[in-house]
Amino acid sequence: MPNELTEDVEALARSLRAQVSGFLLALSDVAAGAEPEFALSVLMLETSQLSLAGGRLAALADVELDEDFEADPGPDTDLDAMREGLRRLLGEVDVYVDVVDPVQPERGTIVCRVSDELAVVAADLLHGLRHYEDGRVVEALWWWQFSYLATWGSSLTSAMRVVQSLVAHTRLDAERPVTTAGTMA
Repeated sequence: MPNELTEDVEALARSLRAQVSGFLLALSDVAAGAEPEFALSVLMLETSQLSLAGGRLAALADVELDEDFEADPGPDTDLDAMREGLRRLLGEVDVYVDVVDPVQPERGTIVCRVSDELAVVAADLLHGLRHYEDGRVVEALWWWQFSYLATWGSSLTSAMRVVQSLVAHTRLDAERPVTTAGTMA
């Protein structure tokens, strides 16, 4: 992908910035304990929407930088409070088992935490967002695309799969009827 900012590339970057910002805000709210009765529903919606944004990045031709190195956007944001908030909220369902590499199942499984996976996603998104906010739009796109393929895409997919499973268990294993608002009656 050429590194010039065409109208289409700028529109894509603005759209991704909005998606990233919305995800980070929602994740912060969930981790802070805002409306815990809706936490799984919010996580399901937000991870699904972000997955679509990641798919758009993966479908792009490779974003290329002018230089052979990435500009330093500054220190990483401390996400420990977010991770701990998610860990407290999810409790024992925070821990799950995942396949190391679905293409190479012989590599086995690993024990993971949804809270850690979502913190990885948030860290990568924040890194790119700092590039965007500093006016390095192509660099933001490059970072979001690279890190989607390298880390946050698989972390997001794993977390989303667990959240979907939790939502399914909540709804399908429920002894009380579920209302149209998605809460237990």
